[in-house]
Amino acid sequence: MLITLYDFLVFVHILLFVFWLGADMGVAVLGHHFRKRSYLMSERLIILKLLGIIDMFPRSAWALMVPLSLSLLTVGGYWTLTTEAVLLIWLLGFGWLLLVWQIHLKPKNPTISKLKKIEFVLKLLLASFYTLLGLISLYWNDPLSEYWLATKSLLFGFIFWSAIMIDLRFRDLSPALIKLVERGSTDETEAETLKIMNRSRFWVRVVYVLLVITAFVGTTKFY
Repeated sequence: MLITLYDFLVFVHILLFVFWLGADMGVAVLGHHFRKRSYLMSERLIILKLLGIIDMFPRSAWALMVPLSLSLLTVGGYWTLTTEAVLLIWLLGFGWLLLVWQIHLKPKNPTISKLKKIEFVLKLLLASFYTLLGLISLYWNDPLSEYWLATKSLLFGFIFWSAIMIDLRFRDLSPALIKLVERGSTDETEAETLKIMNRSRFWVRVVYVLLVITAFVGTTKFY
């Protein structure tokens, strides 16, 4: 049997989903252990470092999922985009990938604040794009005429919004962690850190649920 480009892209799409959800579960497990005061502070910092490394897998998958999803639409004949548009989207995806790795590898870079703002704006734009694409297609049956695809686009947009909420909730974590390390594990420092982490856990669970539902819709073409 001859493997088509569409088959190959679907295979890569599945791999990215596995890396995304699987690594996210690893992040959740490490986050759970970091919360335990029974560990030494040095051990908790190692756990936190490992958490940051593993978190790069879903972040990388997320960046590549954007050009891949739109390429699948074009190759599959669901939405015809020009070759130039597809190439531009892939440049955007790889640009985002380089951006997240730059932020991860050089956290003390003077430009890190500006890079984070650029990434945040990019996420907002992509969240709006996928959400509007899904809503418009569901209402007018165009440009995505397949209901399951329109629904999947809408769900992907919701994943973006939920991930944005996670980032917003975690913004206050760095000062709390610095205080925890400098002052040691006390009821006050632990409570402040856990409060911030707990605020993000809801949105983390929302992302898990949305990923599973999106995979179900895309696999079964349900709805």
